[in-house]
Amino acid sequence: MTLNYVLEAIWALSALGLIVLVLLHSPKGDGLGGLGGQAQLFTSTKSAETTLNRVTWALTVIFMGLTVVLSANWLPK
Repeated sequence: MTLNYVLEAIWALSALGLIVLVLLHSPKGDGLGGLGGQAQLFTSTKSAETTLNRVTWALTVIFMGLTVVLSANWLPK
């Protein structure tokens, strides 16, 4: 396995993770609180939204960074 394949796999997984996390965001501000039992993992609904936002931003940075690296062909093949 080359480094390219590993980075492409991470890139694809981050894309799928972003899709799932964006769908978890509520348009009305309920967020994970609207899912019922899922919000009980956190101390409050606000902390659940904060955590969801942080994970979403982290995956966004990973996805965009890998998009630039993979599209620019900076890695040897």
